[in-house]
Amino acid sequence: MIMNLRKYLGKLFLSTCRFPFPTSIKIVIYQTRLFTKINCMKKVADILARKGKNITNVSADTSVLDALKIMADQNIGSVVVVEGAQYLGILTERDYSRKVILKGKSSTDTKAEEIMSSDIPRITPGDTIDYCMQLMSDKNIRYLPVFDGDNLSGIISINDVVKETILAQQETITQLKDYLHSSL
Repeated sequence: MIMNLRKYLGKLFLSTCRFPFPTSIKIVIYQTRLFTKINCMKKVADILARKGKNITNVSADTSVLDALKIMADQNIGSVVVVEGAQYLGILTERDYSRKVILKGKSSTDTKAEEIMSSDIPRITPGDTIDYCMQLMSDKNIRYLPVFDGDNLSGIISINDVVKETILAQQETITQLKDYLHSSL
């Protein structure tokens, strides 16, 4: 399979490249582009498969202090706010600092639904990691809810996206090393 792939990629690259490189360098250059494109196609489903679909949620009437205790106990930066089984929004550490501390509110008297972010864009398991990075950057947000139809299936953070990107780059490096060692 690898030999067939090399032959195919070599022919494909040679037919589109007019640079005076030796064939082996042309194949490596093309494969680098190919592997980069493959890794860019990583999906949100890959993140959920790696980290799991555990969702920590609190009810809308939970005090902000109790929500913060849950986040601290689980070493997470957000919780999902629900009413029964219905998703309402996400409460993050950023919401707490900007909507409680800076406004002089009480953490014990303020309810989660009062400060949660409810206008966060939704993504699906089929969305690409690149799309999520762009969305997080454009909207200046750190968490995205993942919906499969109408059902919440997970939450991803900017940290999850960075980890997945690093894993994809490591896969590309490994594939290129394997290719170089197999051609020697």
